[in-house]
Amino acid sequence: MIIMQNKERYLTISQIDATIVKGPHQKELEDIGRKIAPLIRDINLIKIKNILSEDLGGIVENIGLDEDWSITLEFFPEVKIHISYFFYGDEFGDIESDLKILFSGKHVSWVPGEDLATYIDIFIDFLKRRIKNYEPVNQKYDKKSDLLLKVFKQRKSIFKLLEDKDIIELKSFLDAEVMKNSSQWRIKKEIFPEINIVILYSIRDEKLDISYYGKNLKNMESYHIELIAIFIINHILRFITIKNQEKKLPNICYMMFSRLFSKEKGWDYRNI
Repeated sequence: MIIMQNKERYLTISQIDATIVKGPHQKELEDIGRKIAPLIRDINLIKIKNILSEDLGGIVENIGLDEDWSITLEFFPEVKIHISYFFYGDEFGDIESDLKILFSGKHVSWVPGEDLATYIDIFIDFLKRRIKNYEPVNQKYDKKSDLLLKVFKQRKSIFKLLEDKDIIELKSFLDAEVMKNSSQWRIKKEIFPEINIVILYSIRDEKLDISYYGKNLKNMESYHIELIAIFIINHILRFITIKNQEKKLPNICYMMFSRLFSKEKGWDYRNI
């Protein structure tokens, strides 16, 4: 059931996945909630607010679900994640608490559950390490995995559909800095405070590349920032797809969207 509070439309990840029964991503988020709730329960709320403000870019608020408090993250503009904490008391000696994760925003149904669940996992890992003051295990920011190279190969040809007139709208769609000259597109997005991803698309060579920088970069696992770079590339493909619906596009363009959005559009990329 879709939850309506304060005129906001909240979706579960199962709804975004368009599954009748509880899907794997819903179970994944429930597992995350069970693991992180005890840690959050024992941490001073002021400390969490400071970590969110300084390191993670989220805010603590109340979204009207009778929760004790919620963390709201903006994955992309109009793609919001709400991690709500509920404390049920310890009347019988067992301290009971829970986390529930919901989604809102007019573009949230565009993003598949896999991207959303993985991003939340990355965020929770980042939060746990900042609470416990642990350093990342992997900081090989100059390396590119086979997965990333595969993503470049699969998606690079779609970028040639970007046009000069798209610059302003793409900037707003991503909340990013977007620049273009005669040889390349340069898209820079701050994913967490003082952690930036730069995506470069060479117009002449039709090649994708990425780089990272920022004073807080050292606080993030290199594999995790690479995954978020992939999420940004995926979101750019969603922008391009919606802007070019009258054209025959490669199947991968339609694979970028959630099952909910694809069903609403009547898309089945396997038959396109």
